[in-house]
Amino acid sequence: MNFELMAPCHFGLEACTKKEVINCGCEVTEVTDGRICFSGNEKGLARANMFMRTAERILLKAGEFEARTWDELFEKTRAIEWENYLPWNARFYVAKAASIKSQLFSPRDFQTIIQKAIVKRLQTHYKREGERLPMDGAEYPLRVSAYKDKIVIGIDTSGDSLHKRGYRKLTAKAPITETLAAALIMLTPWKRDRILVDPFCGSGTFLIEAAMMAADIAPGMKRDFTATGWENLIDRKVWYETYDEAYDRAESVSIKDLQQDMDLQGFDIDPDVLFAARKNAEDAGVRELIHFQERDVRDLSHSKKYGFIITNPPYGERLEEKDNVGELYRALGQRFSLLDDWSMYLITGFEDAQKYLGRNADKNRKIYNGMMKTYFLSYMGRKPEKK
Repeated sequence: MNFELMAPCHFGLEACTKKEVINCGCEVTEVTDGRICFSGNEKGLARANMFMRTAERILLKAGEFEARTWDELFEKTRAIEWENYLPWNARFYVAKAASIKSQLFSPRDFQTIIQKAIVKRLQTHYKREGERLPMDGAEYPLRVSAYKDKIVIGIDTSGDSLHKRGYRKLTAKAPITETLAAALIMLTPWKRDRILVDPFCGSGTFLIEAAMMAADIAPGMKRDFTATGWENLIDRKVWYETYDEAYDRAESVSIKDLQQDMDLQGFDIDPDVLFAARKNAEDAGVRELIHFQERDVRDLSHSKKYGFIITNPPYGERLEEKDNVGELYRALGQRFSLLDDWSMYLITGFEDAQKYLGRNADKNRKIYNGMMKTYFLSYMGRKPEKK
């Protein structure tokens, strides 16, 4: 069975998610701001949840239509063939409703009206008019978006957001999500044979995601997905095979061999933060690949050429950071200038970052980190000479 699927992602990073969709063996049908639409069978749906590093979740598109009144929303929702997705005892509910520039804007009304419309449809289809739905079966969370009166209703196949890999139980003060970190790494030319340093490593997310990529550890390998309970749509065998593929791929890569080839280093001045980073790396299965050290950015150095800095420095959002954030960026810029032929990539919401770093970025990409506008600054060093 083929499904219409959607992968929400960070605004500005659609190209990374599109590439991952293709790598999962699915066909991209539409690319819009913050969302990739694609088609895939049962295996494609399972593999998208298991292997995609940049998508926020995978949604099964149940319906798309225009509605300007609540009555219209009810009738068009009821017209969707819900019986193709929901069994009689399905436990369904509107988990989230978002409205932008639409005449319909009340999340509570979206929840109530869509719920009633689906109940009416299922009662009619199963010829059980007036009978209360048991709702004691598998869970089918619905997510609704309304943009300029166009309504899209998706069924959430993932459950918890896909950024929840299962390894980050301890966090730093301002953690970057795993999905965003993975996408930003993909925007750089970093490969596992190149040095990677994060001088503001926090809970270690950039380094852990890089190590998982190098070790071919699937981001979904240590978690469950809502759709694993949908036996009416996806054979459980498909999920067993997908988990087996993930474990086989991870076991085919030797961590000992990677230790010889890789140089991943994370620095921070807070010992408690470094404790969290080490624990997270251990839970992710990549502790042996990353060296964490208590070190100030002013002491950043490395003896080798052609390395990478990928980092998420403080933005100055907190009161305790405002007085010294400029000096942190100045110190980072000075230390970077001493690293021969290195490249640096950083995400920041600090408007004066380039001024304090001492030079303008080669590329400046606008990224929305949640609701916050940030910039992904790229300073590109020379490529290593071919051996």
